[in-house]
Amino acid sequence: MEWYLGVLKQYAVFRGRARRKEYWMFILFNILVALALGVVGALIGNMLLSNLYSLAVLVPGLAVAVRRLHDTNRSGWWLLINLIPLVGVLVFLYFMVSEGERGANRFGEDPKGA
Repeated sequence: MEWYLGVLKQYAVFRGRARRKEYWMFILFNILVALALGVVGALIGNMLLSNLYSLAVLVPGLAVAVRRLHDTNRSGWWLLINLIPLVGVLVFLYFMVSEGERGANRFGEDPKGA
């Protein structure tokens, strides 16, 4: 939960670097919350709460993805590779699971070293 809240506290911070653990824990908790809100929305017959949550975490999700790309020494513009059907998503997934660059890079200090 600490990793999830940490990303939300850095709501629109697109500079710096994010570890794999920070990114994937945010994704995990995001999926769990979205599923819970989806179930609640289905039970009450109104998906407004689920839609508002998705809108609220859009910017933090983009920001942590860009910081994760920075950790692998790639520009945040690589996020646009997701626009390529299937291949783009697979390449992006590879970027997200690959280990970050050790030591400082052009985007900042190594988050594991901090």
